[in-house]
Amino acid sequence: MDFNDTAEEAAFREQARAWLQDNVPSADELEGLGEVEQAQLWQKRKYDAGWACIRWPKEYGGRDASAIEQVILNQEEAKYPALPGGVFGIGQGMAAPTLMAWAADEQKLRLLPKMASGEEIWCQLFSEPSAGSDLAALRTKAEKDGDEWVINGQKIWTSGAHYCDYGILVVRTDPNVAKHKGLSYFFVDMHSPGIEIKAIKQLSGDANFNEVYFTDVRIPDSQRLGAVGQGWQVAISTLMHERASIGGGGSGVDFKALLQLARTVTIDDKPAIEDSAVRAKLANWYCRRSGLKYTGYRSLSALSRGEMPGPENSIGKLVAAPMTQDMASFAMDLMEMSGAVWDEEFSPAAGLFQGTYMGIPGFRIAGGTDEIMANIIAERVLGLPQEPRVDKGIPFSEVPTGT
Repeated sequence: MDFNDTAEEAAFREQARAWLQDNVPSADELEGLGEVEQAQLWQKRKYDAGWACIRWPKEYGGRDASAIEQVILNQEEAKYPALPGGVFGIGQGMAAPTLMAWAADEQKLRLLPKMASGEEIWCQLFSEPSAGSDLAALRTKAEKDGDEWVINGQKIWTSGAHYCDYGILVVRTDPNVAKHKGLSYFFVDMHSPGIEIKAIKQLSGDANFNEVYFTDVRIPDSQRLGAVGQGWQVAISTLMHERASIGGGGSGVDFKALLQLARTVTIDDKPAIEDSAVRAKLANWYCRRSGLKYTGYRSLSALSRGEMPGPENSIGKLVAAPMTQDMASFAMDLMEMSGAVWDEEFSPAAGLFQGTYMGIPGFRIAGGTDEIMANIIAERVLGLPQEPRVDKGIPFSEVPTGT
């Protein structure tokens, strides 16, 4: 691994750093705007100056930058933690690569620049209540009617559906073939008649996820990506990009914050960090965090050499998410009774530990549950035998449902 910038990379980093210093919006510019409006203001500013989606081709709003240049820009932008953002991740990180691979040229030219500029925001309509972790078991159906498809069914856990303009959608178009072969993939205007969105209130008090209901929603056949029945292959390309974008482990408790807490709270009238059991826990998490960091650096080194990363992204999420949850739980235990109080003014670290503890279970589901990620690593990385599947190779309509 080589952690140093090349001369070209160092020059690009300096260019990015200088632009950010001059253009990051001030608190006054953002005051009075909602989360989405703030994010769109910043995204449009980047787009107008050529700093949005820089890896994309120029005709779609990017600048044909290399993968390592995108990493460098992300690193420099991360130095401004108060920057608005987050609402474009699904569109730019998952929908856009899928469109680039499967959409018609005129669709790319129409959709991708507005995605890059933040004018149009996208969501992902995959998960369903009856399918659980098995995407191929989805039941939302699409029936052909002339040059249109009529969609009926329900999706769940759809992040940002309440403010999105478009969504990528997988539906069942043929129930009489094996479950993976009867799927088709579309993109849909989220303002279409027949779409109903209901917010899901989370333990953290947020409502970022939604249920989305489809009642006789009509989608033109021109908005299909891939052939009829090829939806699984298209969805796999989306999921590969999703796991790459999530792989690092998500937000939440930082090791430094936990270390600082251990220095300030007491056990038996001594700083908690002097307790041997606490020190052992901290050492264990430090080693794991270091392992994740250097595993991630393997991806960066591969990108810098123009190579494709290995299985690092699958490993990162599986390790980081449960570890972050454990760290948050341990921090609340260190605070004893006050750990049950979640108050940004009263709680240590402005309630970071409590907020993480409430929110991280969702991250362990998003982009593939812990169990799904373990299966992917076992089967596709380690080459272990697949688990027995009783529904393999039979028509989806004959799969037992338990009802």
